[in-house]
Amino acid sequence: MGDSFHEQLIEDSAFLRTDRRLDTELVDKLILQLNRIYPQILSDKEATKFRKLDVPTSVRLGELLTHLQGKGDEACREFYRALHLHVEEVYYSLPTRLRLRDSLDPLTHPRVYHQRYVLNDRDPLFFLGCFSVAVGMALLYYYSEDKLTGGSRALGLAALGLKKKAQEVLIWYTEESLLK
Repeated sequence: MGDSFHEQLIEDSAFLRTDRRLDTELVDKLILQLNRIYPQILSDKEATKFRKLDVPTSVRLGELLTHLQGKGDEACREFYRALHLHVEEVYYSLPTRLRLRDSLDPLTHPRVYHQRYVLNDRDPLFFLGCFSVAVGMALLYYYSEDKLTGGSRALGLAALGLKKKAQEVLIWYTEESLLK
């Protein structure tokens, strides 16, 4: 951000005066934010002057902007902070924000996206082959154990998530059925 907030507000003033998204309610929110949080920037008397509803909103906003420009860089920065807080979509569409966002010309500085990790550079058939080998080994292991019956195997696996006393009872029952 090479420009000061004062210079940015001078550049953005024309855009802010003509933007239809800044209606009476939003301008009042900005004025109240500056008045309540930073009374040294906008006093009660000045806030009352800028909140008069008989004056059109664009005129009130223009007067507020020129007043803030006269107060200096700190007042302009706090205006941008209030604008960002209350009307984010207007804040990001300001000419100075667009210029800052697009400061790198995509033609002179092409963006290069590097993939950080290559997780899988093989084709789907390789995945299916590995998966089928894993499933085959699991089925082989599962059906090769003849010493456990189906019910006692389920009880042994159910014991894993229980408390110590219940786990001991289920494991004892499983071991007793093995001895029979």
